[in-house]
Amino acid sequence: MNRIKAVLQEKNHNQKWLAEKLGKSYNMVNSYAQNRRQPSVEDLYRIAKILEVEAKELLLEHKDLKT
Repeated sequence: MNRIKAVLQEKNHNQKWLAEKLGKSYNMVNSYAQNRRQPSVEDLYRIAKILEVEAKELLLEHKDLKT
């Protein structure tokens, strides 16, 4: 589980913006943001760099936590 959607909101960015920066389709980024699909470790670090956060800030510690 990840917090990509929440961090995007905190940073006042949207999924379309992230898709463009990441070089991925909007549908792929939307899948990440909705937790239907998890990014690879490499993409997780790229997303963290783009959003200027630590990679661990994009992850939930427990599956039962809700954002």
